[in-house]
Amino acid sequence: MASTEANAGTGADDAAATGADVAEETAAAPQPAPSGWRNPRVRRTLQLAVSILLVGGIIWFVFKQFADLSSVWAAMRSLTWREILVLVVVALWNLVTYWIVVVLSTPGLTYPQAAVLTQTTTAVSNALPAGGAIGVGLTFQILGSWGFSKSRATLSVLVSGIWNNFVKLGTPIVALALLAVQQGTGGGSLVAAALGMIGLVGAITIFALILRSEDFARQAGLVGQRFMSRLRRVVHKDPVDGWDQAVVKFRSRVIGLVRARWITLTLATVIGHLSLYLVLLASLRVMGVSEQEASAAEVLAAFAFARLLTAIPLTPGGVGIIELALITAITRAGGAKPAVVAAVLIFRLLTYVLPIVIGALTYVYWRRKRSWFDSAPPMPAALAPA
Repeated sequence: MASTEANAGTGADDAAATGADVAEETAAAPQPAPSGWRNPRVRRTLQLAVSILLVGGIIWFVFKQFADLSSVWAAMRSLTWREILVLVVVALWNLVTYWIVVVLSTPGLTYPQAAVLTQTTTAVSNALPAGGAIGVGLTFQILGSWGFSKSRATLSVLVSGIWNNFVKLGTPIVALALLAVQQGTGGGSLVAAALGMIGLVGAITIFALILRSEDFARQAGLVGQRFMSRLRRVVHKDPVDGWDQAVVKFRSRVIGLVRARWITLTLATVIGHLSLYLVLLASLRVMGVSEQEASAAEVLAAFAFARLLTAIPLTPGGVGIIELALITAITRAGGAKPAVVAAVLIFRLLTYVLPIVIGALTYVYWRRKRSWFDSAPPMPAALAPA
C-alpha cells in the first residue's frame, strides 16, 4: 500500500503495481543458498549502508550550504501554539485522505481498518530499505488476516497504485502550466507542459481502451511484449512472453471496480495529493516564507518534481533526497534559507516521521484486534473481477 508521503507513496505505489502475482515453485531439488552479492542479507546490509551514507552526506550539505543548525532551530522555536495546531490539523487531514482512497479501492474495508492498514504499511515503507516492496507484502498479509482473498488484495493494490501514479505524473504538468501563466515565461514551460499533458492523456486513453475492449488489451500486451523483447535483445537477454495474457488478466481484475468508482477514486486521489502539498505550503507560510518569496505555484512545482526524484528508491521514503530537492528549489525561488530549511524539516516531520510513530501503534493494534480477523464481507457482485 502506498506510503503517506507518496500519498501516496512515496515509492510503495510503484512496487504495488508489480508485486501482485506470486510465481509457482518449479524446482524439484532444493537450490543452494546464494552467496556474495546475491545473498539477500548482504544486499540489504549494503543498501542500508549506502542509504545511511547518502542521507548523512545530504544533511551535511544542507546545513553547510543553506543554513546552520542554530538558525534553523531558532526559526522552528518561533512557532506559536496556534500555528502548531494548524500544522497538526492539516497533517492529520492528509493522513485521512489516503484512508478514503484505500476504502474506495478495497470493497468491504471499513475506515478504521483502512487507517490501520495504511499507517502500518506506511511506517514500513518509510523506515526500511526497499520498504515499498515490503509494504506491499505486509498489505497482503494484513488484508488476508481480515479475510480478504489474494485477488481482492491484488485489486486494491493495483487500483490505488495506478490512480496515485497517474496523479503523481500529472502534478508536474499542472505546476509547469501554472508557472508559465503566472510568470509569463511562456515558451519552454508551456511547451513542456503541453508535451507532458499529451503523454499523460495518451497513457490514460490507452488504459481506458484496455478496460473497454479485451481484444485491445490483448493487442496492447503484444505490442509491449515486442518492444520489451527488442530492448532485451540489445543487452543479449531472452525475449519476454505472455504479456497479452497478463494484460487481459489485469483487465479482468480491475474492470468492475473501475467502472463503478473511477470518478470518486479520481477525486479522492487528487484531494489526497493536494492535501500533502498543503502541508508543505502551510509549513512554509507559518515559517514566514511569503507568497512574494515563493508563490504557491513555485512551491507546487518544487513539490511535484521532488516526488518524481523518489521513483528510484535510493533511501527509505526518499529521506534526504526530498529535503534537498525542496530546499534547493524553494530557496532559488526566493525563500529565506533558514526559514525554508525549517519549513521543509517540519513538513517531513509531519509526513515522514509522524506516520512511522503512528504506524508502530497501528501494527500493535492489528495484532491484537482479533475481532477483525476473517471478518471481510463478500465482494459485491457489481464490483467483482470479470
